Amino acid sequence: MNTAEQLTPEQLDATRPQGAEMLRIQDLHAFYGESHILHGVDFDVKRGELVTLLGRNGSGRSTTLKSIMNMVGRRTGSIMVNGNETLGMKPHHIPRLGIGYCPEERGIFASLDVHENLLLPPTVRSDGMTLDEIYTMFPNLYERRRSQGTRLSGGEQQMLAMARILRTGARILLLDEITEGLAPVIVQKLGEVLMMLKERGMTIVLVEQNFRFAAPLADRHFVMDHGQIVEEITAAQLPSRREHLNTMLGV
Repeated sequence: MNTAEQLTPEQLDATRPQGAEMLRIQDLHAFYGESHILHGVDFDVKRGELVTLLGRNGSGRSTTLKSIMNMVGRRTGSIMVNGNETLGMKPHHIPRLGIGYCPEERGIFASLDVHENLLLPPTVRSDGMTLDEIYTMFPNLYERRRSQGTRLSGGEQQMLAMARILRTGARILLLDEITEGLAPVIVQKLGEVLMMLKERGMTIVLVEQNFRFAAPLADRHFVMDHGQIVEEITAAQLPSRREHLNTMLGV
C-alpha cells in the first residue's frame, strides 16, 4: 500500500496545494430514462477556486451537479473528486470524499428547529465547521436557532441549507441557484459568505441565474448550452467578454 492510500481524506486534502485539481469532469453524459441530458461535459475546478455554471434554463447546469452526486438515472464518462473516480460509486459514499450538495429546493426539515436541522447530517470528515463557527458566519441562524424550519424566511432557509453542509466537513461545495427569489440584502450576505469560504480554501461550483451576483465572485465561468460546456471565460477576460456573455445568456 502506498503512502497516499494510507492517508485519510482530510490528510490527503491537506497535502494538496492551493490550485491543485479537486474536481475533474470528462466526457460526462447523463440520462433520465431515455432522455439524454448531458452530452460530453468537460471541466475542472482547482482547490480554492469558485467557478460558475452559467446558461439558460434547460442547458444542463443543475443536471451536472446532480450527476456529480450520482442523482441521475445513468451516467457515463469520468468524474474525479479529489483524485478519486466516482462514476461507479454509490450516492451515499460520495459525500465522504468531502463534497457537499445544496439543491435548489434546500431540503429543510420543517418539523425541526434550526439547531436540530444543523445537527441532523452526519459528519463525514473531521474538519467540518463547529456550530460556533457557523453561528458566527450566519448570525441570523443563531438568533433563530429555536425556530422551526417552516417559520424561517427563504433567505434564512438558504443559509441553513448551506450551513448544514459546512458542518459535515465538505471542502467542495456544489450550490444550485442559492439566490433565487431572495431579497437583495440576503443576496449580498450570501456573497460575503462565499468570499469567506473561498478565503478558507473551499472549492465551490455555483449554478446561478443572477449573473450580477456571480460575476465578481468567480475565478472562471463555464457557459452551458444543450448539455455541453460551450465556453470558458476567466475573471480577467470578463470585462471584454461581458456583452458577448450577456447575449449568450439572454440577459
